[in-house]
Amino acid sequence: MATKNRIFIAFAVEDKWARDYLVGQAKNEKSPFEFVDMSVKEPWDEQWKAKCRSRIKGCDGTIALVSKNTKNAAGQLWEIKTSKEEGVPLRGIYTTTDDRPTSVPAELTGVSILGWTWANIKAFLDAL
Repeated sequence: MATKNRIFIAFAVEDKWARDYLVGQAKNEKSPFEFVDMSVKEPWDEQWKAKCRSRIKGCDGTIALVSKNTKNAAGQLWEIKTSKEEGVPLRGIYTTTDDRPTSVPAELTGVSILGWTWANIKAFLDAL
């Protein structure tokens, strides 16, 4: 990969650990992928949606971390919907094998959701 992709990570606040872990994996010298994390790390003020949309539009892709928490994560679902509206390539990654939801929210319709492996993440990043 010649350049680092700018990646927005959409996650439920309860799954912040997964975002931190994914960013850490990208920094691991043995990892086959790397990216610049553009996710929202802190809640924003009343202009959050405008700022977040702008950040998403400036990204090469979005990774949505999917767990049982996703269906109730209004902010994450809005980020996923916005990524689709803005035409930003989107890939779902399950946070764990044990925490997979039995069904996914409508916002994830048509989105490929794969298991969390270096190969799956690298393939998405390489395709951007």
